Amino acid sequence: MKKLLAVAVFVSVLAGQSFAHASLIRGVSRHTPQQDNFRLEKVNGNVYVLFGNGGNIGVSYGGDGLMTIDTQFENIADKLKEKLRTLGTDKPKFVFNTHWHGDHTGGNVVFGLDAIIIAHKNVRDRLLNITEFRGEKRTPTPKIGLPMITYSQGLSLYFNGEEVKAVHFRKGHTDGDTVIFFTGSNVVHLGDDFFVGRFPFVDLASGGSVEGLIRNIGELIQMIPADAKLIPGHGSVSTIDDLKDYHTMLVETTVAVRKEMKAGKTLEQIKAAGLPDKYKEAGSGFINQDAWITTIYQSYTPKMGE
Repeated sequence: MKKLLAVAVFVSVLAGQSFAHASLIRGVSRHTPQQDNFRLEKVNGNVYVLFGNGGNIGVSYGGDGLMTIDTQFENIADKLKEKLRTLGTDKPKFVFNTHWHGDHTGGNVVFGLDAIIIAHKNVRDRLLNITEFRGEKRTPTPKIGLPMITYSQGLSLYFNGEEVKAVHFRKGHTDGDTVIFFTGSNVVHLGDDFFVGRFPFVDLASGGSVEGLIRNIGELIQMIPADAKLIPGHGSVSTIDDLKDYHTMLVETTVAVRKEMKAGKTLEQIKAAGLPDKYKEAGSGFINQDAWITTIYQSYTPKMGE
């Protein structure tokens, strides 16, 4: 009943030095809470960021209560709640999921006891139906952890004195990506479309594409105010200049790999040649240089005959 009433009213760097995409499928962190730096930081206006073991959690807190963007993992929810209680409550009224991966949605089954979960329709479909991913078995998400409200293009939630706009960007990190704009606080949560200073994970098996990610970041650069604070899916709070640098890296490395592909080089030959030295640091995260080259190669292979 509580949820129905709420519907009527509504209608490190790498995430605290721990990037757990190795366990993103099952929604359970393979790290113990004691290993990691859980911390809550003010970003701007009503918006905070909560770092832990998975994807960065955006937090809105004010007169209307608490809302989060993503939920990290189920087995660290108590640590997340401990940090949220320092604001006044650990029970969000709403949760947005930026995409379906377990390091962003694993905690849904805990936070969904109190919150209405909102996401792109493809997020619900994947949480409900995918039973195997990247070689790991996964159990479909229980009803309590599924989005109750879904959309195709986006929606707005008026909460804590500002319009919170959820905008879908197609075929980037996955096929269900959402970017959240806190229009009054001038903060944008980009989910895993943005990995600060690192090669990204583009989930080709979930409808993502390198081409789409490049397009989406280019569009976001035009949309986001120059002085906005940016919360990435993984990494520290950033600026539009950081996003521009990230876009340049995506474009330049993709151009380099595609040039070799068009010259008839095999994937192994391209990996052996590598990328320019200036991108060495970008390959020091979860996605190393070989993995990024492979992603580009696989993403563009069907297009080589065009």
